[in-house]
Amino acid sequence: MRWLVLLGFTVACGGKSAPTIDGAPGGDGPPGNDGTPGDTPGDTAAQAVTIFVIPMENKPSADIYNNATDAPFINGLLATSASASKFQDELPTLDSEPHYVWMEAGTNAFNDVTFSNDNAPSDTHSTASTAHLVTQLEAAGIAWMSYQEDINANTCPISSVRFYAPKHDPFVFFKDVAGDPPSSSNAHCIAHHKPYTAFASDLAAGLTGYVFITPNLCDDMHGDSGCPSGTGAAANIHAGDTWLSAELPRIIDYTKTHDRAVIFITWDEGDSSNLIPFIAIGNHVKAGVSGTTYSHSSLLKSVEEMLGVPVLPTVTAANDFADLFVAGSFP
Repeated sequence: MRWLVLLGFTVACGGKSAPTIDGAPGGDGPPGNDGTPGDTPGDTAAQAVTIFVIPMENKPSADIYNNATDAPFINGLLATSASASKFQDELPTLDSEPHYVWMEAGTNAFNDVTFSNDNAPSDTHSTASTAHLVTQLEAAGIAWMSYQEDINANTCPISSVRFYAPKHDPFVFFKDVAGDPPSSSNAHCIAHHKPYTAFASDLAAGLTGYVFITPNLCDDMHGDSGCPSGTGAAANIHAGDTWLSAELPRIIDYTKTHDRAVIFITWDEGDSSNLIPFIAIGNHVKAGVSGTTYSHSSLLKSVEEMLGVPVLPTVTAANDFADLFVAGSFP
């Protein structure tokens, strides 16, 4: 069995444009009236590629690794997970938003806009480019879903609400996802966005496709003056670690019963350095620290390779995550 922790997507053979649910047509649950196979060894679900990607915020490696005081849960994961000592921030002088866009497209600069700040999506602050991951996934029939903590249901989250900020949701900056101009009522965007409160039940039912999970500002180590943790770095590291300790175990359990599921936990930027933490969890990762040079380009390239879609030209030169996995298990 193998499992991986990414920021959050699961891919099955013959996937749909949105994550499928166990027992539903195209799902991987117990046999239903449609004859869908169950999650037994050898079935499609057990062999599906599931990638969970979870981005955290604004902390360099030195603030997370070996910090058992503020991040005891994360450091407890390291013994059985793969981590990177040279995961580099490609945009060390820029804000959060360009980093998230980079995770999706391998660049923050397009013909019609360069993302260099944290502005909300708009007609002039979004791109018509279709050269990005989820458009590739849709073309290949692979499911994807963005779970954003604190957003409202049945809306395209192009505006801040509670402790959600669109700067931490890369998909809403692409017009082929959120509309031209981006709109809170765009049906395509709504179909691929859910409040994080829906995630646990969806996971229990069974997910396939690419799942991107963004904690809110209070839970992702970012902090905000309205958060219980305030804006102090140590307090926000602890708050994010606490959130992961509550939310990650169910995803880890899922990977244990879905052989090719993986979790990638990344950070968007490192603030004081260009080295940021990165952790991979799964049945086939190599436990320990990798000294290979990685970046968010590596994350995107690896996701594309694992899901079997073409590697975008923006990330072809990046190292993929092969060194984080046991020989023969990547992609």
